[in-house]
Order: sequence, then C-alpha cells, then structure tokens
Amino acid sequence: MKKFAVLAVLATVMLGVSVALATREKDEPKMPVPQKEHEWLKQLEGEWEHEAEMIMEPGKPAMKSKGTEKIRSLGGFWSVSEITLDHGGTPMTGIMTIGYDPKTKKYVGTWVCSMCDWLCKYEGSLSDGKLTLNCEGPNPSTGKTAQMRDVIELKGKDEKVLTSYLQTEDGKWVQFMTMKSKRKK
Repeated sequence: MKKFAVLAVLATVMLGVSVALATREKDEPKMPVPQKEHEWLKQLEGEWEHEAEMIMEPGKPAMKSKGTEKIRSLGGFWSVSEITLDHGGTPMTGIMTIGYDPKTKKYVGTWVCSMCDWLCKYEGSLSDGKLTLNCEGPNPSTGKTAQMRDVIELKGKDEKVLTSYLQTEDGKWVQFMTMKSKRKK
C-alpha cells in the first residue's frame, strides 16, 4: 500500500510538471523566422568589386571611384554590407543594413559612412526585382534636408547596380550616383 501511495504521488507530480511545461511552451513567444521577403536579401551576400560615378554638383563632371563590398547575413534577417572606396583620394567606408519588417510589410535599413555625420534610415519595397529604399538626408549641394532614394537592382547572379537619387527643391528627382558591382570570383 505504501508503494502504491508513493507511485500515486510521483505520478501526480509528473503530471503537474508535464502540464506546467506544456502551458509554459504555449505562453512563451515563438522565435521569429525569416520570411520569404528575407530570401531576396540572400542574393546580395558575398564579396563584390564596384565602380561608382558620383555627381557632386550639377554641371560638374562625375567623380569616379573603385572599391569593394562585403555583404553577410545576420541571422537570415539582415543583410550587413561594408563598402570601401576611394572618393577623390579620400578613403571612405560605409555600412548598410537591410532587413524586412513583417509588421509594416516594408524593407527597412540604415546607412552610415565615414564621410557623413548623419544616420540614414531606409524604408522601402521590392518591385519588379528592384529594391527601392527611401530616406531623408542632407542635399550635398545645399545642405538642406531632402528626400533620397537608393535603388538596388540585380542584373544576374553576379552583377548588381545601386543607383541613388535626390529630390530637388522643385520636386524633381535627379540621379547623383551609380555604383556597378561584380561579384568577386
């Protein structure tokens, strides 16, 4: 009889533990998993060499530069890119992050570089294979805040183009940079 009482107590304790664990698992938030929109970012991963042309002032010739870019994934959620280039004899390093926010259904990200004193916050969308990222920042010609847009387009598995635009005070969008990249082999 004593053994039966001990077994009954043990069974009750085990049942209680099982119920507590099952309840706890249901109440705990589930870890997020990358969405199908994150899959597009995987194509960017790797090492790239690029050539860029930047128009610093209207009517002036474009400044040309060459550089490299290393892009890695952070947990399958974020694309983290480090870009280096020679900007008219001055080395520049930039860090770009891009991810997807399932709550807002928008691509989001940031840009900072060694030649800027501001943080660019991106928000955008993917359409026709082009990722368009909008932000606000200083117009290099006037210093006033302006709307900006970076468009990333894959031209195949091993080629991509980033084109940057700026909205002028009269509302027109003008292209001020093109960076053509080829994957390092």
